[in-house]
Amino acid sequence: MDWTPPGKDCGACGAKSCADFLAYIEEGKKSYGDCPFYTPCESGNKNTHDAIYSGSDIHGTPYDFILEPLPGEVSARKIIVPFRPDLVEKWDIKEGDIVVGRPMGAGCPVQHVLKVIDASPVTGVITTHVVGPQFSRGREYKDLEAYHISGFEGIAKTVNHEPVFGKRQTFLPGFCMMYLAHTGVVNMILNKSSGMHIRVEDIRL
Repeated sequence: MDWTPPGKDCGACGAKSCADFLAYIEEGKKSYGDCPFYTPCESGNKNTHDAIYSGSDIHGTPYDFILEPLPGEVSARKIIVPFRPDLVEKWDIKEGDIVVGRPMGAGCPVQHVLKVIDASPVTGVITTHVVGPQFSRGREYKDLEAYHISGFEGIAKTVNHEPVFGKRQTFLPGFCMMYLAHTGVVNMILNKSSGMHIRVEDIRL
């Protein structure tokens, strides 16, 4: 079968990652139906990305592009500021730490599990990857409780319109489990061999 899971690493299937899930299928320990994103299709060669990334979100709102990971990374980078930025210094939050919290500033109801790439004790800004709830089980983590989303950075996959520098556009973070379109101002575009590397800030839902 050509179907592949969406790479969200949400843990809903019971595996730590989508890669582990596929390995369990090969070993006969899991079936495709264990993935909540699996939808059988008649053609037999349509993967989850084709089915999920339809061009409009759960409410039917069209989005311009999907934000995918930079090469070798697990998700698009998510840049956050805790409601209490002083915790970055107080708790010595640093690269490799796991932090959890809800993006309350944007009104998202879902708690996120994030792996820290970089953290500034001066500004309180934390750059992260979204890694999913399964990743934090059995590991130490720091509970921020609530944070603002400052921005995202990743590779833009155009769906309806290409990113335009300085323009507020609608996009879908590839890891968004709610499948909800976000808006933000595109303030960096770098055309690379891996694709269009962009940063989007002033995030709203």
